[in-house]
Amino acid sequence: MNYRVLYFASLRDRAGMDAEQVNSLATDARGLYTELRARHGFALGDDRLRVAINGDFAAWNQRLHEGDEIVFIPPVSGG
Repeated sequence: MNYRVLYFASLRDRAGMDAEQVNSLATDARGLYTELRARHGFALGDDRLRVAINGDFAAWNQRLHEGDEIVFIPPVSGG
């Protein structure tokens, strides 16, 4: 399936882009993140991230559908 993935903060820095179209066999966010973590070398485990699907926070095991937009949100500090 094809997904649009958005990256923020440290994930954007590591991937070298803020978004990409991904063709994947993953059927949930955890599986997709596992693939992308191997591809881009992300250091953060899924236990350190939040995930949003089509603009709403979601569970890692929520089923993905063709064309979904997935955002992996790392911890962010501010000041």
